[in-house]
Amino acid sequence: MRISRSIAPAVVALALVLTLPSESAPHARVVADEPDPFGAACRSTVTGSQVIAHCYNPYVAVDRVRLHIECARWWDIDSDSAAVETGPARTVRLTGRCWKEVRSVWFSHQRGEG
Repeated sequence: MRISRSIAPAVVALALVLTLPSESAPHARVVADEPDPFGAACRSTVTGSQVIAHCYNPYVAVDRVRLHIECARWWDIDSDSAAVETGPARTVRLTGRCWKEVRSVWFSHQRGEG
């Protein structure tokens, strides 16, 4: 069975990527000049006008996380939560709401003391 000429390069590239040792993968490299990794991973769930968010900090540095909510209606007040310190290997829960619909949700991060 003969492989088509247009598919052959893709098959070879895939085989090479799969056989590379893990230390040569780009995500595994650590460069001495890079700053310490930082920033909690946050996920949010919007149910109607309610927002519930969970942020997990996998790093050593403390992350001060804030939840920001933009409401859909022009008269509905947008909100920003107080900063919550998320220590290493910790998960925090943030909540907020609009009176009506939620337009968007995002997070801000700031290095904490500790």
